[in-house]
Amino acid sequence: MKTPISSWTKSGSPWIWLNAGAVAICVIMVVSLIGLIAVRGLAHFWPADVIQATYTEQQSSRVVIGEVVQIEQVSATQLRDAGIAVDANIDSLERKLLKTGNRDMGGIDFSWVLDRDLSEVTKPAMLFTAERYEWGNLYGYIRSFKQADKTIAKIDSYVKSPQYLDLWRRVDQSMQRAQQLKKKILKIEKNQIGSINYQLERLRLKERRLELDANNDPQALAEITTERAQLQTDYHALEVMLIELYTDINRDSISVEVASGKIVPVQIASLVRVFRANDLRLDQKMLHYVEKLWEFVSEDPREANTEGGIFPAIFGTVMMVILMSIMVTPFGVVAAVYLSEYAKQSFTTRLIRIAVNNLAGVPSIVYGVFGLGFFVYVLGGSIDQLFYAEALPSPTFGTGGLLWASITLALLTVPVVIVATEEGLSRIPRALKEGSLALGATKAETLFKIILPMTSPAMMTGVILAIARAAGEVAPLMLVGVVKLAPTLPLNMNYPYLHLDQKIMHLGFHIYDVGFQSPNVEASRPLVYATAFLLILVIALLNLSAVAIRNRLREKYKALEM
Repeated sequence: MKTPISSWTKSGSPWIWLNAGAVAICVIMVVSLIGLIAVRGLAHFWPADVIQATYTEQQSSRVVIGEVVQIEQVSATQLRDAGIAVDANIDSLERKLLKTGNRDMGGIDFSWVLDRDLSEVTKPAMLFTAERYEWGNLYGYIRSFKQADKTIAKIDSYVKSPQYLDLWRRVDQSMQRAQQLKKKILKIEKNQIGSINYQLERLRLKERRLELDANNDPQALAEITTERAQLQTDYHALEVMLIELYTDINRDSISVEVASGKIVPVQIASLVRVFRANDLRLDQKMLHYVEKLWEFVSEDPREANTEGGIFPAIFGTVMMVILMSIMVTPFGVVAAVYLSEYAKQSFTTRLIRIAVNNLAGVPSIVYGVFGLGFFVYVLGGSIDQLFYAEALPSPTFGTGGLLWASITLALLTVPVVIVATEEGLSRIPRALKEGSLALGATKAETLFKIILPMTSPAMMTGVILAIARAAGEVAPLMLVGVVKLAPTLPLNMNYPYLHLDQKIMHLGFHIYDVGFQSPNVEASRPLVYATAFLLILVIALLNLSAVAIRNRLREKYKALEM
């Protein structure tokens, strides 16, 4: 006689619930992990309040100013081992990690303090935070504002008075002026002067090519000389403009009183933004948050990648994945079609399929070593010898770059596309193929009008899996074209516009570099979370785009399956 439990077990319901529970647990874990990364990363851009307190340590007191970054409990035993006196009846004490900034003055910009040793903790309204292009944040009070070494405004009281607000208004206007001048300078340096340098280099290579070919054509040499002279004239004109702009942008400065009481001069041009975090309203904090978030996704990195934005890494990641998809899709589809539709199903064909399946399990670093040895050194070196001899010994394609990184990833992901496409081809009813041939269509017409359209959703599935794997790869890219810092994008207005030989940045490598190679661990930690969250978003957007295309193709060719 069957018991209720045995009947229930044989019905398969326990396994259904077990699978459902496992899927639910996985979903919860993934969502929780993404949520943790998002909270840790996105909270970094919120303007935190800045405290000022007296810190007593070993019979001496000093004023500390900074943001509270982290709070944790530390055991009394650990403190006693460090030589800190702790009462016997105390098991643990609370300590805070303060971002004190002013690294150019104190050498460090983060400091642990015991909460018990802090006194007179306040949040003064006029205490300001200045983000700088170098040396990280600056905290303190503005004492005076100068224009061309002439003091325009000065104040000694640090309360919120009309005089202080007037001083702050002048500083804010000067900041806006400096930002406008900074944009003009960057436009001249990166666009105009960069274009001239690029054209001068092309002229040098053109002249070198004439020398290698023993071509002493006077007309060609005269044209090069004339064009070079014109470019140098334009360069000198821009150089004069830059000198004037730098003189203008360095006109204004402020005097700042820091935590130690020292008065230090600060150039307005060295500041990214200045704000009084303790005096901001909620709407102002939200606006500041949006500005910082936009800076993160649209600007170049600075301060050893621990400040600024990561736009070059976003652009490099997306560009490389797009090029990889363009390369891997036709190659994978052609290989799958040949194996399924044209190749005889022999031992050799089965051996090829086994090799393709095994390639999917090869460690990615092996592909990187192969890409470096074959694509970069052999293929790239040969291309340099044939087409870019005038540039040697400086390599053009004989070094890592966007092209070799994309091809290496395409080689790494092609087994996925082949397997997914073959699975799609195997699901096409044989009757459809035979019916098409019976109606007089050739095998090529059947392939292009029946088989490939019906297989396109499976192809897109392979592309989706390839994108998901390629976008997160780091190990092979470290060998074939990805670098720590490459603010110049491979796509610009200089011919040939898309520079496949140029090195790029990548979000995955950026996470590795900031997380494990940064000289300032505490400053880089929140950026690791923020960049990881952004990488997840980029991969999700790329995959969702491919999924949308796949679903559209599936709906379009659904009628052929009926």
